[in-house]
Amino acid sequence: MRILTKYSLLLVCLGSVCSHVQAQKIERQPVSEITVVTQNQFFARLSSLCGKAFKGTLAVDTSGSNRFTDEMLVMHVRKCSEDAIEIPFHVGNNASRTWLISKTGGGLLLKHDHRKPDGQHDQLTMYGGHTQTAGTEHTQAFPIDAYTQALFVALGYPQSLTNVWEFFVYDDSVTYRLTRAGFEFRVEFDTKQAVTPPQTPWGY
Repeated sequence: MRILTKYSLLLVCLGSVCSHVQAQKIERQPVSEITVVTQNQFFARLSSLCGKAFKGTLAVDTSGSNRFTDEMLVMHVRKCSEDAIEIPFHVGNNASRTWLISKTGGGLLLKHDHRKPDGQHDQLTMYGGHTQTAGTEHTQAFPIDAYTQALFVALGYPQSLTNVWEFFVYDDSVTYRLTRAGFEFRVEFDTKQAVTPPQTPWGY
């Protein structure tokens, strides 16, 4: 059914009897108007960095892995709209990771888009979480969502079923943090000094 005006005439048929009834168009509010103030403020702070890239420092990684220790870490606030932000996270020449933050009407959603060099989705991709509290204009937490829990179980990552991702956005820094019982990973980005934006992330 195509609604042409706010009030349209629809032809309703019951058996062999047809009549015209008036239908009201459903008008949807912009997502920002049904997002809590602190989350809109946080989103605006992050969006204010759009187009810029920043070098990061590995502050904590209790995994014992050296995947990030010897690489240049760069976040690029690459694309922003009223309801979504794309932030590629480059690890050296690896352009597989993009953080996606979007407004849902019920809060903010964080997803990790992982791609292969040919642009195809990695098997482990689009995982993340949704806010459960209002947070603040500087901090938002994203506890793991049901889709991600099912994905982690299917792929054999039961240790990650209680993941909580967080972003901290201040005037001079952005911090990305992942925690669960017995584990913490944290990268801090200096936003006082922008760097040259890196290559286009894989798949984009």
